[in-house]
Amino acid sequence: MPVRIENQVQWLNYHHLHYFHVIAKEGSIAKAAEKLNMGQPTLSIQLKQLEESLGKNLFERRKQRLFLTEAGKIAFEYADQVFRLGAEMVEVLQDRLQNNRVHVQIGALDSVPKPIISEVVLQAYKQGNCAVSVLEGAGNDLLRELSAHQIDLLLSNYPPNVDFQTVYAKSIAKLDVVVCASAKYKHLRRDFPYSLEGQPFIFPTIHSRLRRDLEHYFSINGIRVDRIAETQDTSLQKLLGQEGVGLIPIVEVAASDLIREKKLVVLGTLPGIYEEIWLMAANRKIDNPIAAKLMKGFTL
Repeated sequence: MPVRIENQVQWLNYHHLHYFHVIAKEGSIAKAAEKLNMGQPTLSIQLKQLEESLGKNLFERRKQRLFLTEAGKIAFEYADQVFRLGAEMVEVLQDRLQNNRVHVQIGALDSVPKPIISEVVLQAYKQGNCAVSVLEGAGNDLLRELSAHQIDLLLSNYPPNVDFQTVYAKSIAKLDVVVCASAKYKHLRRDFPYSLEGQPFIFPTIHSRLRRDLEHYFSINGIRVDRIAETQDTSLQKLLGQEGVGLIPIVEVAASDLIREKKLVVLGTLPGIYEEIWLMAANRKIDNPIAAKLMKGFTL
């Protein structure tokens, strides 16, 4: 990559840039050398050669630690974009060249109902010839995967936070929340929701918007419930519910099979409480065509 400086062309050594990028991410030459499987002296020499070619110090050492200089911060931002685009290029070309089938990688939080994930996958197949991979996990981990272009789309029950400014999102559904339980609790249908007073509940975890909405709802209505368990995994929540451990607040579509089989009964709908589902993608130079169509047109 030539850079013109004072009518001369200076070539950037991408190996040196890669080494610098790893050192900056790891925070020390020792950790970077271990990750790169290189000797520390060799890595130090490579870094020095990059700094000499740029005419700038990229790091300063304070208290035995490396910190990026202002020039280093600028270089790191550019290096991050260079290697991000490189990874994106490889992914796009490989996806295009393998049987002309586009590979769509979808991440989904454990708390997103499986029927919704299934509907997104089915819609992806309708958009064109594609192969779909689904990865489930924790929110921030999947957001980082999305930002790094390791996945194309992300299904979540909350929007991206300000730390992920390269990610954009759209709401695809607002689903009413019902309280379900095993048949032994069906008497609580009478005088719902005040019949829930003192009853055992399996709540979503604290970071969930639904958890905060539930606590607010019960508080303003003067209903005290017994929170005996919490989980963000809807599959575990449903299992505990049908075993009679406690009541579960859940979107009805997520429990429809168990309701139909009468393993769970609906006690009532919580007015004003809903689960919002978001579809997210990251800003990319070259869009995955199937993912782009879903972001543009998909809704429930």
